[in-house]
Amino acid sequence: MTVFDVLNLAGTIAFATSGAFVAMSKKFDPFGVFIVAFVTALGGGTLRDILIGSSPVGWMKDTTYVYVITVTVVLAIIFRNKLKHLSKSLFLFDSIGLGIFTIIGTEIGIQANFSPVISIALGTMTAAFGGVIRDILCNEIPVIFRKEIYATASIAGAIAFIILHYYNVNNNITYVITTLIIIIIRLIAVRFKLSLPTFYTIKKNEL
Repeated sequence: MTVFDVLNLAGTIAFATSGAFVAMSKKFDPFGVFIVAFVTALGGGTLRDILIGSSPVGWMKDTTYVYVITVTVVLAIIFRNKLKHLSKSLFLFDSIGLGIFTIIGTEIGIQANFSPVISIALGTMTAAFGGVIRDILCNEIPVIFRKEIYATASIAGAIAFIILHYYNVNNNITYVITTLIIIIIRLIAVRFKLSLPTFYTIKKNEL
């Protein structure tokens, strides 16, 4: 098993846990928790594979990911009472998943000889779109469409990955640096309440 495979599994576990936590907070039944965890972990990668013409998509070729998500959901349900007091658990797992999946999507783009812009887009899509599907299923406005810094952190990490790869930095070092950049950006944004500007239409009675 390569470092790339380990990262993929780690990201899957992190996002599956994140999805399971959200679903349980919405009081979903076990099947609902599994579905939300599944799409959170694999939704972005599935969309990426469809766009680049990789068929069948990754988790259909390697069912290990399905088994990993199943075990993750079962453990999350069993230990939900021990984890419910950890208010930052969801944020932590989500940030780890964001960092790892950004790496995976960006590297797949590079290996497929796509331009840097497309590779960055694939990295961001892989990392963020599982969360979009999760939030839609849970009747929430997707986090990347709100002012919270989320996709922006992924884009910054993907750019860093492209630069490090261009200068032939060791892959393992690149993986670590890129993931840390994304997690640190998320931590700083939350700690200091940094956000992107939001826009809205001015109503007549506000004029």
